[in-house]
Amino acid sequence: MKSNISLIVIIALSLLFINCSDNDDGNREYGRLSVKLTDAPFPHDLVEEANVTIFKVEARLKGKSENQTIDSTDTNLEIDSGNPFVLLMENEVQVNLLDLTNGVTETLVNTDIPVGTYDLIRVYVKGVNVVLKNGTNYDLKVPSGEQSGIKIFIKPGISVNGGLTSDLLLDFDVSKSFVAKGGLPNITGFNFKPVIKASNLSTTGTLSGIITEIKEEISVGVEGAQIGVYVSDTLNTTSFSDVDGSYMLMGLEAGSYSVKVEKLGYLMQTADDVQINVANKTVQDIELMLEE
Repeated sequence: MKSNISLIVIIALSLLFINCSDNDDGNREYGRLSVKLTDAPFPHDLVEEANVTIFKVEARLKGKSENQTIDSTDTNLEIDSGNPFVLLMENEVQVNLLDLTNGVTETLVNTDIPVGTYDLIRVYVKGVNVVLKNGTNYDLKVPSGEQSGIKIFIKPGISVNGGLTSDLLLDFDVSKSFVAKGGLPNITGFNFKPVIKASNLSTTGTLSGIITEIKEEISVGVEGAQIGVYVSDTLNTTSFSDVDGSYMLMGLEAGSYSVKVEKLGYLMQTADDVQINVANKTVQDIELMLEE
């Protein structure tokens, strides 16, 4: 079963205009960028871990050439004569993407960079592997992520303003990025085809809630229910409820959605006209009923 991991990784950019700087005007040429990674549950009972090592992250300053790199730690940087790619991070961060579910994120970057609009992120990865629950380990080839980086376009671009903080969410779609070979349940390996979406949280919202059922007149959480978010009958993203029945989907564009919840043995439930607002959290709880 495929799910859109919002890696939902979860890799995410959100723009939060907070924490105004008390520095003098000269420092207003720099703003702070935070980059977080997230994921949603990998819908596969046989998989224990989906690991990646991220060792470098860069961002492109919009409207400039693509062939040079700006080091964001250089306080004497001349933006007009510099390279468009700002070096955001260059150290190894090992992540099990399956740990980044339902609003859990991993901070990759939290640094000051030149003000401007950034429209592309490059994420360099290595050490990609999948571990099955029976202990079998598969080391995967990285097509180009180690040499030239995985390119993730930001649409619309994220603006970094002087003295303010901008947050970017990278949403890693595990079910599309790790493609099983050999068929289920007889897995013989995986192909790594990274699928990552960048979300500016200043222009997106979050959907969360609890999936429940009634047992002996008591409402209890339902684990493993699939939550599908639709726009005009087109699937936008999915997630799964955790052990408590909770779920969270980040990086949704503002607008009206239909939310469908399914699990084997239960009747499908739908909530229509669920409104997502910019930089806000919408709570939508849904109760499931057993099939007759």
